[in-house]
Amino acid sequence: MSQPLSRRPSLIVFDLDGTLVDSAPDLHGAMVTTLLDDGLTAISLADARRFIGDGTRRFVERAYLAVDHPLADADLDRAAERFLANYRRRVAELTRPFDGVEETLRALRDSGVRLAVCTNKPEAAAEDLLGILGLRSLFEGIAGGDTFPVRKPDPGHLLGLLDHLGAVPADALMIGDNEHDAATARAAGVPVLLVPYGYARLPLEEIDADGVLASFSDLPSRLPKA
Repeated sequence: MSQPLSRRPSLIVFDLDGTLVDSAPDLHGAMVTTLLDDGLTAISLADARRFIGDGTRRFVERAYLAVDHPLADADLDRAAERFLANYRRRVAELTRPFDGVEETLRALRDSGVRLAVCTNKPEAAAEDLLGILGLRSLFEGIAGGDTFPVRKPDPGHLLGLLDHLGAVPADALMIGDNEHDAATARAAGVPVLLVPYGYARLPLEEIDADGVLASFSDLPSRLPKA
């Protein structure tokens, strides 16, 4: 933990939920609507935060298990489709960037660093969200959880994005909030820094990363000089 970066990245790849934006309130709201439509009880916002990070289907599966209503595969697929429809109707109703995100991203881009997003959120929902928040133009590429055959923590998700952008692991830095982001970057041979907030299910000091930022705005100061 807290290893200095050996070189300045030309490309920084960001996780989305829990790193760039606090999306838990809208994910929670859409999940509650889906559960109530099935005559079930709601999950808490705290539960929703714990369930985020492994893609739509896993989020929905965890929510139904939390209300003692496990679903068979076909029913889970249908529930996930209904949840995603509910979510895309309110994708940025309560979701906001974390403090310092927009200003820092613009400063990095203006300094010549390329920016991209690697998220387990479906690509269309990620595009919707970043577009509504006015952040989409900052990123050269977005790899969602359905963009490639694999998703985080499989390194192929990150490596596929790098290849799409004509980059290699030595060019890149990953910024995330949880154990999946760190594991993905490690397996891909990409350095990784974690934000001090977000939706990690492990204590940050137990996650194998190259450091934890003091805040998102701390990121530029952690980069070696060009």
